[in-house]
Amino acid sequence: MTRPSVLVTGGATRIGAAITRRFAKAGWHVVIHYRSSGAAAEALAATLPSAQTIAFDLADDDAAVAAMTSLAQELADWRCLVNSASVFDYDGVTALDPATNRKAMQINALAPARMAQAFLTHASSAGLRSVINVTDMKIENTNPDFFSYTMSKHALAATIGMLAKGFSDMGARIYGLAPGAVLASHDQREEETDISHRMNLLERKTGADEIADAALFLAGGALASGQTLFIDSGQHLLDQPRDVIWLAREMAQGGMA
Repeated sequence: MTRPSVLVTGGATRIGAAITRRFAKAGWHVVIHYRSSGAAAEALAATLPSAQTIAFDLADDDAAVAAMTSLAQELADWRCLVNSASVFDYDGVTALDPATNRKAMQINALAPARMAQAFLTHASSAGLRSVINVTDMKIENTNPDFFSYTMSKHALAATIGMLAKGFSDMGARIYGLAPGAVLASHDQREEETDISHRMNLLERKTGADEIADAALFLAGGALASGQTLFIDSGQHLLDQPRDVIWLAREMAQGGMA
């Protein structure tokens, strides 16, 4: 194995799959993590020059850490961990749902933090090692919707600076990557998706390929550790009163009236 390796959590579908393909195209060996998307993971791996799949449930952070230590023994040049997988379930600001909150905090914050620690402690590489935590533009442009999800992404964002300082003597880089509205969410119709994806300062759609390109750029270590890139066409600079799912739905319904 002469290729550098990257593990992408949730790497079989949606943005995770775009990141997987981008690293593979750049010559990396890609480890595609999945929980329930085994068929998609295997199908994607079969199309790539160098890839393997791994299954574990982020709801079990001990199992996730065990997978990391096992991979560290297997991969000779493990340079990057991309924490992309997350859950995106609804609860509102006036009625936090405890089960939704625990699930979001576990999968979106606790497991990625422990995985980053395990990677930085056990993985070895001939090059610069980096952790990329995929957060959300909601860490700057908050709204009352998806309360527990947003809380969990704020928690994940808080780990970036702490990990950067705590592992600074190891020469690693810890980054955040904050997308805006990129893919259809929940029960969005096509016209609603098109509207919502243009609700940013540039009034343009941000592509999943842009997120993937940013991840590959960060893995090169060109930025100082602890920084976050917002790839959202300026959405995080706005002050939106609700999630764009509902803002776009209101606009679409108004257009049909």
